[in-house]
Amino acid sequence: MKIAIVVFPGTSCESDLYEAIRQTTGEEVEYVRHDTLSLDEYDAVLIPGGASYGDAVRPGAVAKRQPVIKGIKKAAAAGKLVLGIGNGFQILLEAGLLPGTMLTNESLKFVCKPVKLQVANNDTAFTSLYENGEIISLPVAHKKGHFYCSETELKKLQDNHQIIFTYTSENPNGSLADIAGITNEKGNVLGMMPHPERAVDQLLGSTDGVKLFKSIVQNWREQHVTNA
Repeated sequence: MKIAIVVFPGTSCESDLYEAIRQTTGEEVEYVRHDTLSLDEYDAVLIPGGASYGDAVRPGAVAKRQPVIKGIKKAAAAGKLVLGIGNGFQILLEAGLLPGTMLTNESLKFVCKPVKLQVANNDTAFTSLYENGEIISLPVAHKKGHFYCSETELKKLQDNHQIIFTYTSENPNGSLADIAGITNEKGNVLGMMPHPERAVDQLLGSTDGVKLFKSIVQNWREQHVTNA
């Protein structure tokens, strides 16, 4: 399996994500620049966190206009797995690959701490190794992580089981319906504000992110690797 990590000016979590993938799966992973025109050689595309283009205008607003977005959209349309974390989630929203938008946290402050999440749907390529309803701990680090969408969009997300992660006892940003992560209708594009790449070793305080990366690889192998 070959995985792309898309890097924009202002991205800051790419090395964490790279090491997390290598440590948890051993799969091949490469950095891809924002001006890359084709992602056809990759089996999955990951967009890490940070502040692309300094969050000018709003997070993801400039990134969505870069050449690599066409490649990301093509990968998503082909059914390849696309994961956006933090600013990566914001970019997926701006690019129209996921519904909704991001608002400033209700506290109006940057929030950086571990939070408890519930796995609301484990019937996805990203969460198949978790138990449905499992409570996990992942860190968040954002000022604009308040997910919002219309009532119609929310009902659609709920009816289609597209809400994958929810905040439990404490919602750190005021997200609608405690939403922490959602997929598209096909289930191959996931956006989430918590950072699984920062929870892959006990030295970091949690290993609850490991199953997400292993789920991605397991799903790909089930689809592409056959026994001799």
